[in-house]
Amino acid sequence: MDPVLYFYFIDTIAHLDYTLSALAYNIDSIRCTMTAEYLRHRVDLAKDGDNALFPEFMIWLRDTNQEMFESTPILWQLVYDPDDPARYAGFRIVMDPASRIPLPPTFFRDMTDDLFAMPLLRSLYPAGALGKLFAEFKEKRCTR
Repeated sequence: MDPVLYFYFIDTIAHLDYTLSALAYNIDSIRCTMTAEYLRHRVDLAKDGDNALFPEFMIWLRDTNQEMFESTPILWQLVYDPDDPARYAGFRIVMDPASRIPLPPTFFRDMTDDLFAMPLLRSLYPAGALGKLFAEFKEKRCTR
């Protein structure tokens, strides 16, 4: 898989895991603590090298290739869209910062199904559709 796309794929899974764990366990449990430490480390990795390009890539994809943007994981579409209120807050997935209602169980099923759909997984490789677009984005960005 493309290293950057793989990084953000795993990152999304970790945020799903942390959010679900925070709902299922005591927030001070070792499970939540270990996942938070892992995610804390990933915050720094997201700033390194090509990883730092991903949020800008998602905006570029939304603006230049709407069809491919809509084929990316729903969480990527929401979290990396500056016009959407969804975000990772304290490593938890927050769809609406003003709401105090927890995410429904179907949310986790739907997001998992979305992340593990074969067309998405195939597209994450350098020869896949998303991998090629990310390479194109990097090339165009570097030639500016």
